[in-house]
Amino acid sequence: MKDFLQKKDVVVSFRRYAIDAMGAMTLGLFASLIMGTILQEIGRRIGFNFFYDIGTRIGLDYFINIGRHFQYNFLHQVGVFATGAVGFAMGIGIAYGLKAPPLVMFAAAAVGFAGNGFPGNNFANGGPVGALIATIIAVELGKLVSKETKVDIIVTPAVTLISGVFVALLVGVPISWLMRTIGDFIMWSVDLLPAIMGGIVALVMGMILTSPISSAAIAIALEIEGIAAGAAVAGTAANMIGFAVSSYRDNKVGGLVSQGLGTSMLQLPNIMKNPRIWIPAIVASVFAGVISAAVFGMESTFIGAGMGTSGLVGQFGTLTAMGYTPGVFAQIGLVHFVVPAVVSLAVSEFMRKKGWIKFGDMKIE
Repeated sequence: MKDFLQKKDVVVSFRRYAIDAMGAMTLGLFASLIMGTILQEIGRRIGFNFFYDIGTRIGLDYFINIGRHFQYNFLHQVGVFATGAVGFAMGIGIAYGLKAPPLVMFAAAAVGFAGNGFPGNNFANGGPVGALIATIIAVELGKLVSKETKVDIIVTPAVTLISGVFVALLVGVPISWLMRTIGDFIMWSVDLLPAIMGGIVALVMGMILTSPISSAAIAIALEIEGIAAGAAVAGTAANMIGFAVSSYRDNKVGGLVSQGLGTSMLQLPNIMKNPRIWIPAIVASVFAGVISAAVFGMESTFIGAGMGTSGLVGQFGTLTAMGYTPGVFAQIGLVHFVVPAVVSLAVSEFMRKKGWIKFGDMKIE
């Protein structure tokens, strides 16, 4: 059995499912739901419709009719298509992370769609967690039967689809209830005790963002919004900006950009060598979360809650929730960038003087 599982690359482990599969699922989320939401928001703001504008300029009725079908907003419609494909994208992403063969991977698209849920389905609406569980089971079973029969083109996708949709229907309702309950509790607690819980949410989400686990997937699964989501954005942004600033001596401008707008996960190998380098970013996350929740009452959406400053998605989420006003832009600049930079730099310099952080400890190889 061990030899057979090894041959099929079926590895039952925390890393394979919680890091590899979930990380790949997050890429599917980003390429569909997150990117689609951003495009919809941009489309609403600028009102650009490529087909209608070009059609009216050159007098081509075919382009004009396409533009009218898109309600005169091409980018918004692209976002609608992208967000509608989130279940499919997650399914393929999970299958990719599990190194599934082609027939299993393509069938996993439908499993992800069923696990995530769709309008009118009162059973399989488990969201990202439902898609993750259903697709993992379906892909692993599909890998076991892949190329084991002479009718592989029928057996492999059939096993993947039947097992995956069965699990999606079985776990959809309890998972949906559990995620909503946890999300509602988090939002209630932050609203009740913004100074305390805002700091805790920011701390936890910031550390998750830097860890191999996907903070974006967790925030979307819990559907946290409002002040709790605002604290989550502040915490995740502080981890990214905190590491970018505190490691500037080691990584210069390249590290500033790659961590500040990319991901602080790049520091994981260094954290394993010297966990104390995480302290400046952690302290910055707590400060930013408290200020976000207790001082300004900043809000965000569940799309941006776990993204920090990665691609500025978290900032788009804050703007969507609070409005595109000068005051909101000022709060974003202060809480998401200035406070994390100042706090993390002050803490890291203090730790350097104590000898707890040395030159090269945060060097990104």
